[in-house]
Amino acid sequence: MLLAGVLVVAGIFSLTYKLNLYSITPGVSQPVGPLITVSGQRHDIPRRTILLTDVYLTQLTVWGWLGYEFHHSHEQIVSGSDLVDPGVSQSELEAQGYLEMADAKDAAKVAGMRTLGLRVTGVPAGVTVVAVGSASPNAAVLSVADRIVSVNGRAVTTVCGLQGALSGLEPGARVPAQIEVADISGSGTITYRPPSRVTIVMAGVPAGASQTGCPATPTRTVTIGIEPEQAYDWHFPVDVSINTADIGGPSAGLAMTLGIIDALSKGSLTGHVKVAATGTMDTEGDVGDVGGVAEKTVAVQNAGATVFIVPEVEVQTARQAATGHLTVIGVTTLDQALSAIERLGGTPPVPFAEEAPGPGTS
Repeated sequence: MLLAGVLVVAGIFSLTYKLNLYSITPGVSQPVGPLITVSGQRHDIPRRTILLTDVYLTQLTVWGWLGYEFHHSHEQIVSGSDLVDPGVSQSELEAQGYLEMADAKDAAKVAGMRTLGLRVTGVPAGVTVVAVGSASPNAAVLSVADRIVSVNGRAVTTVCGLQGALSGLEPGARVPAQIEVADISGSGTITYRPPSRVTIVMAGVPAGASQTGCPATPTRTVTIGIEPEQAYDWHFPVDVSINTADIGGPSAGLAMTLGIIDALSKGSLTGHVKVAATGTMDTEGDVGDVGGVAEKTVAVQNAGATVFIVPEVEVQTARQAATGHLTVIGVTTLDQALSAIERLGGTPPVPFAEEAPGPGTS
């Protein structure tokens, strides 16, 4: 009986105890067109020929890890510490993923609309908190996605402006700041509250981290223990929204950009060929590398795509993971992706006139 009780406890433990290990498995490759909503301008009907592809990231229990040891087809295991920067708590992982997705959607709209000749402007709007160090003295008042807009009575609109506001302060100093607190919904939507006052504490600068990269304040005397990012308020000539509920990370950037271009231009961008894409996108139209490409390749094939556009550095990974006929194309820019699609029989993007608003049309 004692042995049976021990076995029951061991079984429960293996099912419930979570390890600091995560599995990456093939997710869903889905059409991006139906996720895009356009208002205020003539646009095309949502098409299902451009696919975004994600992966599932699952924290493993002991039982899940044992299962991987016996069956690990199309699955990779990574340590939780590999998913965040050194000195950052893994508890921030989900919030960081949703912030990356919000940034990716903005970049997709900027790059997509500018490709079509539409005028997009961005106004610096503060400093976004990308990560808070575990040892930061401000871990209780700053969280991922919060925006810092004022420090010590000085308005902060840029990362270098933040460095200037901190210049000359001493470790241990406590100064007022204005923060736009970010609320992140369970599905990943980020909204901001009106600015509120908090007190932030200065910490000493770690060895080797004294350079700011800012001409006016080249060296720093203190740190507030965060990873900063430039925040912008973007002004778009067309109202475009993208439903990415429960999807985090930046890797859908290229697919979303192509989907926006397809929605705002005449005809089928891909010529009705089913094209999947993965890769980050920045506002200049550059494509960056992503993780989980092998697992995404499996998802792409399961969805019936015949073409997979990936960052150039990950072409070999995708080709090795492909088990059937799949054309893998590597790119480093949005222009290269559009040229590749045109060679496949796609239609060069021709924007609808700005002055002709109306419902979807084919």
